Amino acid sequence: MNLAPQKSEDPDVNITPMIDVVFLLLLFFMVSTSFIRESSMKVDLPQADGEVVTTKQQPIDIIISAEGQFTIGSTILSKPEKKQLVELLKQTVGDNEDPHIIISADATSDYQDIVTAMDIAQQLGYTRLTLATRQTEKTQ
Repeated sequence: MNLAPQKSEDPDVNITPMIDVVFLLLLFFMVSTSFIRESSMKVDLPQADGEVVTTKQQPIDIIISAEGQFTIGSTILSKPEKKQLVELLKQTVGDNEDPHIIISADATSDYQDIVTAMDIAQQLGYTRLTLATRQTEKTQ
C-alpha cells in the first residue's frame, strides 16, 4: 500500500462543448432571422413655383355616358360626329385660349369615345386635360 500523498492534478475545464453550443445558437439565430429588403421606388416630385393664379376659370366638363352620349356644358349630343363635337367645344370654350378640360367618362363607356374627345381637344390646341371615370349606378 502506498500511503504517500498523491499530487492532485488541477481539474481541466473542457470548453469545447460550450463553444459548440454557442456556434449552434449563432447558426440558429442567423437562419431564423428573416432578411427582408424593402423594395422602393424613387419618385421625383415637382417643385411649386409659387405663381399666383389671377383668374380662376371654370373647367369645361366633357361627360361621356356608357351609351356614347356626350355632354359638353349644358348641351347633350347622342353619338355625335367629330365635326359636331369640335364646333360645340369651340363654342363652349369661347375666348379662352387654353381652358382646363375634364373628360369624365363612365367606367363602361367605349374607349373610342374617350380617345375621340382627347383627340379633339388636342387638335384645338388645348393642353390642360384631365381624365376622370364615373361609376355606373346599378339598380337592384
